[in-house]
Amino acid sequence: MALGSQDVLDLVEEFRALLEGLERGGVEYAVCGGLAFAIHARPRATVDVDLLLPIEEVEAAKQVAREQGYRLEAGPFVIRKDVIEIHRLSKPDPETGDLLSLDLLIVTPALSPVWETRERIAWEHGTVRVVSRAGLVTMKRLRASGQDLDDIRMLEAEDDTD
Repeated sequence: MALGSQDVLDLVEEFRALLEGLERGGVEYAVCGGLAFAIHARPRATVDVDLLLPIEEVEAAKQVAREQGYRLEAGPFVIRKDVIEIHRLSKPDPETGDLLSLDLLIVTPALSPVWETRERIAWEHGTVRVVSRAGLVTMKRLRASGQDLDDIRMLEAEDDTD
């Protein structure tokens, strides 16, 4: 899997460093969101890192993120009770002041089937734990933004050609 290009090199490096820290710390997680789409389908523009994890892993994941410079915290945000809860940490870019956000999505009852079908996939820096394609589609259907609907169409079209 090729995850990046020159314009997302910083995101890929941040992603790699976060994953290494999570693995070292024994934190259970699964990549979701735009980076999971890049893993399963093709790279596309994304400006954050999204991870799905059980509530009992949140503090350990936050500690790893803090060690990586993610020092601005917000949340938890309950988007839909028992469906979507997010804890956000952000890291300011020292040169531009732009923020790179890390969204920790909690495994809720609605997301439990997605968590159960996560998988390990090889990429250029080793292996990564990621939600399955079907799990990614489930998550994208819950949010159903224009980008999510486009992603679902692409994932389903690729499934039809396999």
